This record gives sequence, structure tokens and C-alpha cells, in this order.
Amino acid sequence: MKEEIREWLLTVEEFEEFYAQTVARLTGQLYVMLGDLHEAQDVVQEAFVRGWSRRRRLQRDGQPEAWIRTVAWRLAVSRWRFRRRTADAWKRSGAPPLHVEAPGPERVALVDALRGLPAQQRRTLTLHYLCDLTVEQIAGETGLSASTVKTHLARGRTALADRLHDPRIEEAPDV
Repeated sequence: MKEEIREWLLTVEEFEEFYAQTVARLTGQLYVMLGDLHEAQDVVQEAFVRGWSRRRRLQRDGQPEAWIRTVAWRLAVSRWRFRRRTADAWKRSGAPPLHVEAPGPERVALVDALRGLPAQQRRTLTLHYLCDLTVEQIAGETGLSASTVKTHLARGRTALADRLHDPRIEEAPDV
């Protein structure tokens, strides 16, 4: 069977067959190596994704299963290193607070109102009000014209004003 695998991997169907024949075995092997089934599944899947774009080279090298296993192992090691560095960084900077305040009703209402806007208006408002970018900077980052950015800002502010209207606040009577 291994000799059979070495000779193919050129077509989509052949790669799919290779995947079907080896994914369970490779996942089991990585599970034993890592001790974590979900991690094994993730790294094996990622290794197959990377192998897909290199399937011709895999065929030339003649050991595609070994290549997938090695890549999966290296991915797992990279993840371990990343988690260790992250944990070390948290130790150096101090642990995050144990208790984080829940967002207030105003923030929940704002986020809900923003979600109701078209994506481009939401992005433009965020860049302008949260990132403190000028109209010209937003235009440069998004590829929109300055007038389009201004239009998105105006329409977004209008839509937010309508969505955030608080019915508990009585409007002053017209005189």
C-alpha cells in the first residue's frame, strides 16, 4: 500500500483517496504522540491543507504519509512554543483580572445598534471614532474615496441615532 501511495498524488481524486486512507491512522498516531485528540485532529488537518498545495512534491519525495506526520508534529511543537511564550508573557506582565465587569446597558445597546449597520458603515465608524482616523486616513486604508467615507459616516451616525433613541426620555414639547 505504501508503494501505491508513493506513485500517485497528482490529481484531486488521488489526493482525496490518500487523505481517506491515511487521516484516521495519522490522527491516531499524533494523538498518541500529543496526548490530546483535538490537538491531533487540528494539526493533522492543517498538515493535509499544507500538503494539498505540495502534492506534486509529495509524489516526487515518495513518502507523503511521513511528510504529513512530520508537518503535523512540527505544527504541534509550534503551538506548544506559542502557548509557553504566551504564558510566560502573562507571568511577566501579571495575570489578567479575575473579575471583569460586565458591559453596561449602554455598551450593549451600542454594540447591538452597530451590528445592525451595513459592514462598510460599521467599519468606517469604528475607524473614525475608535481608531481616531481622519477621513483621509480611512480613505487610504479602505480604498474608498473621501466623499464615500463622509457618506458612510453621515449615514452611520443617522442610523445609530435612530437605533439608539431611548423611548424613556421624553422629548421636549414643541412650543
